[in-house]
Amino acid sequence: MPNLNKVMLIGNLTRDPEIKYTPKGSAIADIALAINRSYSTDQGEKREETTFVDIVLYGRLAEIAGEYLRKGRPAYIEGRLKLDTWDDKQTGQKRSKMRVVGESLQLLGSREGGGGDAEGGGGGRSFQRPTERSEAPSRVGANKPHDPDLDGGHDDVPF
Repeated sequence: MPNLNKVMLIGNLTRDPEIKYTPKGSAIADIALAINRSYSTDQGEKREETTFVDIVLYGRLAEIAGEYLRKGRPAYIEGRLKLDTWDDKQTGQKRSKMRVVGESLQLLGSREGGGGDAEGGGGGRSFQRPTERSEAPSRVGANKPHDPDLDGGHDDVPF
């Protein structure tokens, strides 16, 4: 049976991106989006709920997020779900957190202010995480293993 792990989100950043670097120099950005949903109850009462989603970006996408994104700015993110688990150092309990690994990013709204137009859209720029370039199969070491979340791709983001 085939599997699918795809997430598409549009929301506003809840804080400025937090950028860190791996020992090899690859960028990692932690961001969070607030995603609003409006609906009506059975009695006709209008309600709104907000969902907060943590997102991690790697490599060039992380650098772009650090350069262009700010708190309140709208963004469109495509990616996949990932469950992180760890042992809490203080309590010794197992902890886990679901977050999105961003694979593409589109900046929405105007460049200057944080907001877009009434539709939440406006002009924007799209960025995707570069894919691994394939080398000739006869080349030794062409298929060397790598961790796509930590090994940065090439800086060939189309503009």
